[in-house]
Amino acid sequence: MTTSPKHHLNILGVVGARAGSKSIPDKNIRPLLGRPLMAWIIDAAKHSRHITRLILSTDSPRYAEIGRTCGAETPFLRPAECASDTASDIDYLSHAVAWLEKNEGWKADIILRLPPTSPLCTTKSIDACIEYLLNDPETTASRTITAASKHPYKLWRVEGETLHPFMPREMTGHAEPSNMPRQSYTPTAYTHVDAIAVRYDTLMRDHLLTGPKVRYHLIDKSETIDIDTETDFLVAELLLKKRFNDKGAR
Repeated sequence: MTTSPKHHLNILGVVGARAGSKSIPDKNIRPLLGRPLMAWIIDAAKHSRHITRLILSTDSPRYAEIGRTCGAETPFLRPAECASDTASDIDYLSHAVAWLEKNEGWKADIILRLPPTSPLCTTKSIDACIEYLLNDPETTASRTITAASKHPYKLWRVEGETLHPFMPREMTGHAEPSNMPRQSYTPTAYTHVDAIAVRYDTLMRDHLLTGPKVRYHLIDKSETIDIDTETDFLVAELLLKKRFNDKGAR
């Protein structure tokens, strides 16, 4: 990884991979097409034109060793308070930034959240998120998104023993929004997937991954997956094989 000649910013990629997965034990290092799951996004980030440092934030010495083999730095082990089920992305990202600044005197200008459960995330998407911040000083963060599989107007909430539309009629404009055709829902709903890029002050001062101006990189549903179940592993394997067969893309 080398710094782009167009800027002199420190851009830090952080792959967050704690060892306490409940849905699938050791999910982040489980083999996917013969490679640890975390290796896929590490490899995509290693080929970025902009990332100057790539680290693995983990609470596991075993994960750290695997991460180093895959090409990520592991300068520390994540403390327990940043590795619990209730710890947020902001917790481990801000810990990584603060640790590097305090112990190495190295301050990140832009920070990338790179989830190991996104093996289809591409170098192109990572660089696109970074470039929004490089090209517009007013942009506080950026992220990749895709169209939501289920529009929020069709969701439900439970009150006691009965169901009610999750969104009130005043918001949806429909007495029974669950029965409306998909095409009638406006605006289109999107969900975050894969990478997030955020400025230092937005993360460390404001404790946000958004801020007042968030840009987006739109990707097709077929180009992303978030690994959480055994079925997700099977789907990811099929999508990766198709990608390689179609164009050999990273």
